[in-house]
Amino acid sequence: MNRRLQHHAHISVHRGRVVARRDFLKQSAALGAAAGFWNLTEVIGASADELRSRGMACILLWMQGGPSQFETFSPKPGHAHGGETRAIATSVPGIEVAENLPCLAKQMNELAVIRSMTSKEGNHQRATYLLHHGYLPMASVKHPTLGANVADQFGAAGELPSFVQIGGRLPNSGGGGLLGVERDPLILQSASRPPQDTTPLVKADRFARRLELLDALQGDFAAAGGAQVVADQQKLVKRAADMIHSPQMEAFSLDREPEKVRAAYGPGEFAAGCLMARRLVERGVTFVEVSSRGWDTHQNNFELVRNLCGQIDRPAAQLIADLKQRGMLEKTLVIWMGEFGRTPQINPRGGRDHFPRAFSVALAGGGVRGGQVIGATNDAGTEVADRPVTVADLFRSVYHALGIDPDHENTSGIGRPIKLVDGGEVVQELFG
Repeated sequence: MNRRLQHHAHISVHRGRVVARRDFLKQSAALGAAAGFWNLTEVIGASADELRSRGMACILLWMQGGPSQFETFSPKPGHAHGGETRAIATSVPGIEVAENLPCLAKQMNELAVIRSMTSKEGNHQRATYLLHHGYLPMASVKHPTLGANVADQFGAAGELPSFVQIGGRLPNSGGGGLLGVERDPLILQSASRPPQDTTPLVKADRFARRLELLDALQGDFAAAGGAQVVADQQKLVKRAADMIHSPQMEAFSLDREPEKVRAAYGPGEFAAGCLMARRLVERGVTFVEVSSRGWDTHQNNFELVRNLCGQIDRPAAQLIADLKQRGMLEKTLVIWMGEFGRTPQINPRGGRDHFPRAFSVALAGGGVRGGQVIGATNDAGTEVADRPVTVADLFRSVYHALGIDPDHENTSGIGRPIKLVDGGEVVQELFG
């Protein structure tokens, strides 16, 4: 029965990660006592309350596979490396983007495009991890992902989860890591239908009796030394139960939106994900990731990217416009990025290969000053020629925009302090 309830609540408990969370709380409590705090929970809660009171949130639009900078935000129409892609004017004089993004071009006054992102990691799995965590993977540490750190800093608000991934689980995108399973995301395979297994199968009173029976069944294990594991699991079960019985579940029903609004986002799963992201943020969810797949264009790059941009351009632009129209953009940071860019050279199959040395990221909202381009590559697109921005710089800037201390330290299961960001500098131009 325990296993069945876990399945219906979409909960999985990994004992190693729960133990890591337990150790973190023990160590933090000891530090709090040494510092003279009577109640560490109250101290942490006050910080989270302060962050929540600012109403900040983050939406990550993730282009899985590595989007070509040449066919999106950094076209090179005057060079052979630019291929067949033309550049078009935007709403900001002097700034051009690829012809594949006509809708985002009209939102350029809200966008800050970094054309000088650079890293050394060109492997999909490792680069995906890096661009989600700010760290490369390590066998000895389970880093929390960006969304988990944001959710942890802001704390729970309401009955909906603080961290939601739309479009299925991405390999190496991570979860709560050393923060524990309570910071893992709620994963939606599709935004076009409600989350799986969230429709109560019995009436509330019967459901409550089943939870009481589950608690009784777990009592023996708790008494035999598993009290902390049971307590953590009970916490997750309660949160899941509260969520599925909450009126806020209507946030997952896109048919509650007027047809005119749904039509503005356009058709397709990514469009549905962007609209749901706005609905979730509107209701207090602090981090939503919406993924688009298929950007690993080793062949037929130009046609594939043109089609992919056709799926994401209108929804991303409408998301920004919708947030602004509702007065939410200033407090919602929108990030468009993938794990790396594509090679300047076009390969014999008409494709572009992995290229982390120079790629693009776009940001909007969250206090970011739009209508600008930061950094540049050389004429051939082979090197960053001006204002290189590292992954650590980007993560430090994201946390800065959200009002989170990037030097905040989480503690691993062996007592090792790990900062949200190791090194890097805030990209001040984003906020100037």
